[in-house]
Amino acid sequence: MPGPEPLDGDQLLLALSALANPHRLRIVAALARGSTYVSQLARDLRLSRPLLHMHLQRLEAAGLVEGHIEVSDDGKAMRYYAVTDFAIRLDAQAIAEATRTLTQSEPTGRRKGKQS
Repeated sequence: MPGPEPLDGDQLLLALSALANPHRLRIVAALARGSTYVSQLARDLRLSRPLLHMHLQRLEAAGLVEGHIEVSDDGKAMRYYAVTDFAIRLDAQAIAEATRTLTQSEPTGRRKGKQS
């Protein structure tokens, strides 16, 4: 069974940006143990639900986690999250390949006339 497709430049940038936060790394680690619902995940990680939602949205936008709604026995809708089947190869060759597919513009904030 083949693994996940390699990420293009924009996807790699989005994934690395999403993972560049200790809370989001802990969320991925917790979800790697199994799918769970938001309230339980918030308790386990000792994060407020609004903060957890913000981080989950960022991870979901990067394709690293996915959410779905399940209805409990008492009729309550509960949002569950799980990690996706992702793999990020990160070495010099992977970065060189990814840069060929970048569509995002150069970073802003450089001073005019200053070369790095």
